[in-house]
Amino acid sequence: MTAVVARLQLVAVGASMGGVTAIESLLARLPATMPPLLVVQHTLPGFTASLASRLDMVSPFDVREARHAEPLQAGVVLVAPSHTHLVVRQYGSEPRIHLSHAPPVHSHRPSIDVLFRSLATLSGVDIVAVLLTGMGRDGAQGMLELRQAGAQTIAQDQDSSVVFGMPREAIALGAASHVSSLANLPAKIVACLGGSPPGST
Repeated sequence: MTAVVARLQLVAVGASMGGVTAIESLLARLPATMPPLLVVQHTLPGFTASLASRLDMVSPFDVREARHAEPLQAGVVLVAPSHTHLVVRQYGSEPRIHLSHAPPVHSHRPSIDVLFRSLATLSGVDIVAVLLTGMGRDGAQGMLELRQAGAQTIAQDQDSSVVFGMPREAIALGAASHVSSLANLPAKIVACLGGSPPGST
């Protein structure tokens, strides 16, 4: 009898204006048994270390700034450092973090599009990508590429967004396979990963 090898799962979250509060709310309500999570938040320079510390305190996860070449681990949330693109690359059969100082995209570094596009090139990984509140269009095109590659993609809805810019762009492009309120987002993510929503029986 051939053993079934579980596929790696991964959740990627991008946010801009209003995103810190949204990410706090999301992480605090996700189950501790989550697969690796990656976060790109547009912030002021030097803010990502304190952001990671803040998220670590309010969530059941080990949250820290991402380090170059580190592997992805379940229950660990890696935040893109200031002035640095967060990319995932395949090292043999194992995806690892790659930090890049390539030029900004949509005037942002880190850029959500850069992360999402890197994830769209991975093989053997089940991905859920989430685009939260924010101004502009960073993340929309990358989310479309992820959806076209077979990922589950979720955009925050207008009513729960502080700024309905990036999610609106993703929805307009047809990049979002789901649209969710912030309140329902944890259950939607878990369902997309093939599990039962938190609190369900």
